[in-house]
Amino acid sequence: MLLGGEQGQIYRESKPQEPKPAKPFVLPEAHTDMHRVFAYLIKTRCLDRGVVAEFAKAKMLYEDAKYHNAVFVGYDAQGIPRHAHKRGTYTTGDAFKGNVDSCDPRYSFHWIGQSDTVYVFEAPIDMLSFLSLYQQNWKQHSYVALCGVAEHALMQLLTDAPQVNKIALCLDHDKAGVQARERIQKHLAEREYRNVFSLFSNLKDWNEDLQALSKPPPEPAEEQQPVMQMG
Repeated sequence: MLLGGEQGQIYRESKPQEPKPAKPFVLPEAHTDMHRVFAYLIKTRCLDRGVVAEFAKAKMLYEDAKYHNAVFVGYDAQGIPRHAHKRGTYTTGDAFKGNVDSCDPRYSFHWIGQSDTVYVFEAPIDMLSFLSLYQQNWKQHSYVALCGVAEHALMQLLTDAPQVNKIALCLDHDKAGVQARERIQKHLAEREYRNVFSLFSNLKDWNEDLQALSKPPPEPAEEQQPVMQMG
């Protein structure tokens, strides 16, 4: 009577769904050349041609076939690619940037040298900008781009390169960068790393510094003298 003749529906408990397996990590297909990536990194972002060529030669940097993104590759200690960060090469609008699906954040874009010092950056282009600015004997040292502000890749590098005990935090010169420095310094102190220091760019990041040096602002137009009116 309460249902007014409607018998309603029987609700069955739904069966638990099996979790979908994670996608395997796969590098984007490489383009046949690197013309757009070289043009973007060298002409637009002002990176040193020799530095860019060194990472391309090491197969740590290439151009993807589908979208012509710059792809920055990170390898594990056995030389197996585990991480890839993509950066769009278009010069208008907001450029695309992001990590490839299922990459391992512990192995983001990095270089391991023989010295006791590692330089830590937020993005691959910041790292390559710093190398372009300070090229002398750069291969001797270690560098890591966190591809963000989480410290996973730094901690993995310290495991893979036990000779490193000096850590230079070269993060962006903004609020997020400052907060990340404080958090990472605390984490390192808990692991008894005592020789941790900060290097600051003059502008927001190292690429802005590099572009400011490579593309000086145009000279102001000469002031025109007022034209005398004859009475």
